[in-house]
Amino acid sequence: MKNTALFDTHVALGAKMVPFAGYNMPVQYEGVNVEHETVRNGVGVFDVSHMGEFVLRGPNALALIQKFSSNDASVLLDGKAQYSCMPNGKGGIVDDLIIYRVHENEYFIVVNASNIEKDWNWISGMNDLGVEMENLSDNYSLLAIQGPKAAEAMQSLTEVNLSEMVYYTFSHGKFAGVDNVMISATGYTGSGGFEIYVKNEHIEHVWNEVFRAGTAFGIKPIGLAARDTLRLEMGFCLYGNDIDDTTSPLEAGLGWITKFTKDFTDSESLKKQKEEGVKRKLVAFEMVDRGIPRHDYPIQDSHGNIIGKVTSGTMSPSMKVGIGLGYVTTDHAALESEIFIEIREKGVKAKVVKLPFYKKG
Repeated sequence: MKNTALFDTHVALGAKMVPFAGYNMPVQYEGVNVEHETVRNGVGVFDVSHMGEFVLRGPNALALIQKFSSNDASVLLDGKAQYSCMPNGKGGIVDDLIIYRVHENEYFIVVNASNIEKDWNWISGMNDLGVEMENLSDNYSLLAIQGPKAAEAMQSLTEVNLSEMVYYTFSHGKFAGVDNVMISATGYTGSGGFEIYVKNEHIEHVWNEVFRAGTAFGIKPIGLAARDTLRLEMGFCLYGNDIDDTTSPLEAGLGWITKFTKDFTDSESLKKQKEEGVKRKLVAFEMVDRGIPRHDYPIQDSHGNIIGKVTSGTMSPSMKVGIGLGYVTTDHAALESEIFIEIREKGVKAKVVKLPFYKKG
């Protein structure tokens, strides 16, 4: 197991540490519900330094990205970011990722921790274009400072105007006294905020300054358990649960990042799948009867036939009801469709709903 540069800090704060994606990570500090509400209503900080970071440089950097990415990165301008996925050539997904355009010949790519080596090998295998590739994953730390008070709480640490940063844009500037920090208006919670990319040698200083600046705003450290409940309330996919090497982006509701205006890995077969229609779909559901859906629970129709399975599920801390995502046959995917989650060998009633589960205000 690897440790992030903040491992000792988390232990000192009393975090419960668990193995996650090859790292010892803080799963919770005070408790999931308290931490969840802190981010929904105030500001909280996640150490997500386990994520992977690659840099692609050179005149053919964009051409390489266009080969492996389902989205169209040609629309990116300097300082803009884009969510995408990498189809695997067999109808599934290698990983989902965020692509940042630093400038015309340089892109910064963020991938999931559990897939760093797989993604690096996948992209390297397509790089017949002479693109310079650098894996920065072991050198960088990443803090996700999330919540509606994030901009106000962090503004004293930087001259970058945080309140004016638009979702999925980023800027380089001084942050907490450290030069050339990447400040990104992205996150995985649906409550706004920023992701701060810092070299490992500066992260402890930055962490301390973030908490000093945020004290008046009730800032708290947040673990991975609340990160999961927050992202699930928004319906954001988690790689390894809701998307993987066996799920197509179209089945997963990611048609919006699958652009057929260019050729990319699997583009022909995915275009055919779009024309013919998918046989199963990832749906969001809310429990009608009492019950908490969990990963891999079977999904049934009203006759008890298995029609799919739960990929993510929890008791929503914001809404106090069981919610989940799961794949079902297309004939059961329409909004308001009645489905049943098999909990302890009994079908418990749920209904298909529209995302996001959590709606602000």
